[in-house]
Amino acid sequence: MGNLILRHLPGLFLALALGCGQTAKTEAVTDGATPVVSPPPETKAEVSQRLKAEGYELFDYVDGQTGDTILMQQYFIAFLKSGPVRSQSKAEADSLQALHLAHLGRMYEEGYADISGPFGDDGEIRGITIYNVPTRAMADSLANLDPSVRAGRLVIEVHPWWAAKGFPLR
Repeated sequence: MGNLILRHLPGLFLALALGCGQTAKTEAVTDGATPVVSPPPETKAEVSQRLKAEGYELFDYVDGQTGDTILMQQYFIAFLKSGPVRSQSKAEADSLQALHLAHLGRMYEEGYADISGPFGDDGEIRGITIYNVPTRAMADSLANLDPSVRAGRLVIEVHPWWAAKGFPLR
């Protein structure tokens, strides 16, 4: 998730950091002659309340070492597996791959997916996408819009997955 989450949720990451005793830095941005000041980031409580109102499953986890309260959110991992139709010509497979990557890019740009990537072996599971949506049905529906899935080159298997909100990969 790393930079992908941070690009999507900079205010949330800052809100979690603020919960750990850091202070906010207000930065003025100018648009010509008109100064624009960013609104203050949401507090962790505001983030939690907003996400619950949007239908997300959440819970608070208290870190035993630090005592910090961490907001846990349910995401959905879509496993992209080899599908039954893999006999496309090289040109067709290349075209489907380009459409597949465009679909994943669109899911990221529209805020539905936080990270996607292929596996490094040639196994049945070809890759994953982590969807940041409130329901499994929504993740399944979005994943099944992938042109490679629609063509039968890939099939989707979706599972719920819990992660700390706003933490980067390391």
